[in-house]
Amino acid sequence: MARLQAKPLETPDEVRPTPLGRIDIYNLDDLVIGRMVFEPGWHWAEHVQPIAGTTLCQYHHVGVCIAGRLANRLEDGTILEIGPGTVFEIPPGHDGWVVGDEAFVAYDVAGVRSFARVDERMQRVLGAVLFTDIVDSTALAESLGPARWRELVATHNERTQFELDRYRGRLVKTTGDGVLALFDGSERAVRAAAAICLAAKSLGLAIRAGIHTGEVEMTAGDVRGLAVHVAARVMALAGPSQVYVSATTRELVADSGLTFVDAGSHELKGVSGARQLYCLAEPGPG
Repeated sequence: MARLQAKPLETPDEVRPTPLGRIDIYNLDDLVIGRMVFEPGWHWAEHVQPIAGTTLCQYHHVGVCIAGRLANRLEDGTILEIGPGTVFEIPPGHDGWVVGDEAFVAYDVAGVRSFARVDERMQRVLGAVLFTDIVDSTALAESLGPARWRELVATHNERTQFELDRYRGRLVKTTGDGVLALFDGSERAVRAAAAICLAAKSLGLAIRAGIHTGEVEMTAGDVRGLAVHVAARVMALAGPSQVYVSATTRELVADSGLTFVDAGSHELKGVSGARQLYCLAEPGPG
């Protein structure tokens, strides 16, 4: 629930340094605002890409430029330069670099929750792993044609990123027709999956989602470990617009108010022993 609050700019909740720059983070509950300061010579592909682990920046930035200039290039080659006194929107799938000899300073209200987060290389953490996938994507892509399909997937990815940010999830990577994301809370992972299902429905898409909670190994741009493998297998068993979770995840959200139905015991490929699975009864963000 929104509440009345204010924070001084000189005391951010977090500062994320990057080579030739920094991002000051201000948390207002579900809303995260970032002040980006990039010095002359800063280039996303050189200074943030090693942290992100993706070919292009996958965050949707919306904000206002205070000083300096930043050039942005989309995957299709479109280039736009942002200057002081302008509001801007930069869709996922872009590169960016500072133009000229003045630092670029801007406030971003949409795409900084996980942007330039310090790489936790080879660190093992306990997390809820979420996989999603568009159901019957090959047939749908053929019926729509390449251009319309790319546009639809881009819109879906954008809305997915919004829900991940809303529930404090970290987008690890896109998987073609879905995503791999990591959460530090199982309930948020389940609610995010349900919200992504609803967002996909509004686009005429059906997705399946799977969640398992366990220890994972953080690497640059990826997560590894048995928990990741189990989550992928759990997702593969879900049907259209279904969110499947492992017994471990269900136990961890027992007092959350979420309702599940028994989805049976299953042998997961590559995993020893049968695993009890559950299906979220009423997908919805709650």
